[in-house]
Amino acid sequence: MSFLSRLFGPKPIIAKSRFITIEDTKTAPFTKKTVGSGYSMRPDVYYIVASVELGNTTTKCILTATNFNTSRTYLLDKTVKMTRDIRPPREGEEVFGKTVWGVELTKEAVSELVRDTILESLRRAKVDIERDLDFVVRSTGVTAGFGSPEEVGKLIIALADGCLAAGIPPRKMAPALSKENIPERLREFCYLDRVIFDGAVASVIPPTGREVVANEMEGELVTAGIKVGSKWTNVDYRNPCVSLDFGTTLAGRIVNADEPYARTVGNFCGLAGAIPDAIIRGTEMVDCRGGAALDLYKKSILKGADWKKARRHAERIHDEIIDIRKVPANRKRFGTVPVDTEAAYSAGTTLIGCDAGKNGDKLPELTEIGHSIYQEDGIHTLFATLDHVSALIAKRLIDEAFEEGVIEEGSVLGVTGRAGITGTKPSLILEYVKDRFRDCIFVSDALAMGAAVMARCMNSMGTPHTPLGGRQNGPCILGMRRKLQSRKEDKWIE
Repeated sequence: MSFLSRLFGPKPIIAKSRFITIEDTKTAPFTKKTVGSGYSMRPDVYYIVASVELGNTTTKCILTATNFNTSRTYLLDKTVKMTRDIRPPREGEEVFGKTVWGVELTKEAVSELVRDTILESLRRAKVDIERDLDFVVRSTGVTAGFGSPEEVGKLIIALADGCLAAGIPPRKMAPALSKENIPERLREFCYLDRVIFDGAVASVIPPTGREVVANEMEGELVTAGIKVGSKWTNVDYRNPCVSLDFGTTLAGRIVNADEPYARTVGNFCGLAGAIPDAIIRGTEMVDCRGGAALDLYKKSILKGADWKKARRHAERIHDEIIDIRKVPANRKRFGTVPVDTEAAYSAGTTLIGCDAGKNGDKLPELTEIGHSIYQEDGIHTLFATLDHVSALIAKRLIDEAFEEGVIEEGSVLGVTGRAGITGTKPSLILEYVKDRFRDCIFVSDALAMGAAVMARCMNSMGTPHTPLGGRQNGPCILGMRRKLQSRKEDKWIE
């Protein structure tokens, strides 16, 4: 991308998270409506959700507050810890799994890390568990590195134990059974008496009854979170849409335009942020096992970079190491992530993966290349190389999806994750994909905002006047859902 293109070309639409305080949710009683319609006399009501995420690189507790009058979601606090700093196993503790980077996990250590992260976040935000907090959603991307369902089950239990140890009551981690179980201030926005939660989140249902990729929940949450983030922009990020989450591992979905529930017709999987992390370790300025590009990144890091050289370096890395394609039917893993190709392809869901060699076996080669670039061209050009590497990953994933014919005309692209929205990556990605999509949007903290949506969907809490689900430019699908659920057939979702 030339200097003039960056200066005069299309600017990426970036939905940045906005912060408010817990006092703001209580003292601003009314919402100003659009120009010409005066003020609404409906008091503002906020739904406060904690998103607790154990990732391969970071562990987070993000507190969000959703204004039910506007359907906009704000951040109350964002507490981030490095997963590599989890305490080592103690004598007598069972190691049930590892992160992608080989950090050993025990039930006790995970619980303690989750507990401490939650308590720190609540303390910083001055949020009272009993009085202010409405719901908690737990998620993890670490399952991508696990080998068996038993290991995943132990991790889920460890996350739950951490929440309980922080003082979160079980009723705030499970959906309400009736409208009467919802706090009185929220009942106006609860539709449990009209529709039930049937597994669809923001009007999208999973590919099959079986999990087709180990981090399926991440793809679900980020897709919903990008829909929330789009409320801060003029982009209508509803179905059909495509989501890409550039965390340590790759997640994301390709969604069609079916109503009332869109189908997940494609899934992205494999490695994402792990690739630039491996490259940056060649500088020897970060930890050789758990070090990440995040450790060294700052806004000024790209000043003085040789962008032409960076582009050549990135193209070489892609030519020699990075494998992007439709996941072959015989693979059990792709990019270290467990996949169920039989379940996916029998359900008509296309899996598109990103790998470094085969299941990450060429990550050490990336570190060597990173060392060479750092020695010859310096840290600035190295980070510019990372931007080009991520942008080319996005380009190749999208190209592959179009070749497979799974992206519908009129789709909108949403990108999130540290390896997709930092530096110049949004501009570079936009340059590659602008002719393929109606719009393209970049969203920070999409997973946390998706957790807020998950909490709302599980409790049938919605905003029909500003819907998240349904088709672009279309109405709320509440009526269609009620009609569908009123059918007498035993199985009305296949």
